Amino acid sequence: MPPTSSSSIIAIPLPPPFLLPRLLRSRGQQTRNFGIKSIDQPKPDRFNIGPGLTPLLSSKTAALRRRQDADTLPQRTGALAIKKGMTAVYDIESGKRIPCTVLQLDRNQVVSHKTRQQHGYYAVCVGSGTLHPKNVTKPMLGHYSVQGVSPKRHLHEFRVAGKEGLLSIGEEVKANWFMEGQFVDTRSNCKGKGFQGVMKRWGMHGQDRSHGASLSHRSMGSAGQGQGGGSRVYPGKKMAGNMGGQRNTVQSLKVLQTDMEKGIVVVNGMSCHERCDDASMLTQSRCCQWTKGMHGHAAGCPEEAVAASTSTSPAGRDRPGVEGLDRCKIEDMYMNVQKAL
Repeated sequence: MPPTSSSSIIAIPLPPPFLLPRLLRSRGQQTRNFGIKSIDQPKPDRFNIGPGLTPLLSSKTAALRRRQDADTLPQRTGALAIKKGMTAVYDIESGKRIPCTVLQLDRNQVVSHKTRQQHGYYAVCVGSGTLHPKNVTKPMLGHYSVQGVSPKRHLHEFRVAGKEGLLSIGEEVKANWFMEGQFVDTRSNCKGKGFQGVMKRWGMHGQDRSHGASLSHRSMGSAGQGQGGGSRVYPGKKMAGNMGGQRNTVQSLKVLQTDMEKGIVVVNGMSCHERCDDASMLTQSRCCQWTKGMHGHAAGCPEEAVAASTSTSPAGRDRPGVEGLDRCKIEDMYMNVQKAL
């Protein structure tokens, strides 16, 4: 005979709540949040979802709005300059010698635009120098001919906050685009050193110079551990290799003097830039805009200079700047500039 099924059901007691899966737990039960490792670990939120938080949108419009709210983009475009050398000026009141860098703007001209509707952001493409047409590719010759601009040796884009910062194509950016007392940032490539050893590249001490060290005075030595270290070379180990040639940014360099006729911009301090045909990107500083005068006479930049700094029209650039020549005695400035040129 087949076995008869019993109508009685045996209840099996459940384990403690902290041993149950998360699906079987009720909201009223208390979870275990102690010990070495918690069962309910907090999960990282990638999309800013939570009580009191506005969810982040992944669209390009939302990303542009967040970038505008952060106020990290300048209102005006920058320029391309070539480092001609370094000189020094003297402060007649304090008697301090101020080292400065001489930068020259070589026929800076607006070549093209990048717009939000077509490219997703606003930018101004600035070209400097000149180039013979035979040394330019045909696609680039067509690009220059459409824009009505002569071929340029250097081309760089400068992001701007909005369409108000877009200059007209073909407009020249001269030295009076920057004003005395203004702070600027310079971005350029460092001087390339080629393949160098560890003593020059990282400043290592080298090996012993005493007896027993043969032909290994400038060598690196051991590159890793033995069995205890995994018998391997750790990532990021300082070794011999290519040195220099990387992009470097120097922030908050004060403009000491400008010469529109010669295209000279003199900035305080050193610009890490090789003195050659390579161009340096010169933009207004985002850390600080204006400061006191060289002798402390001015608490900041005058209203007309601030208006010229924030204006993107040609009329705003032609306004007078800070009277820096009356406050600083620069006797041999032009002589030093001519030597640098």
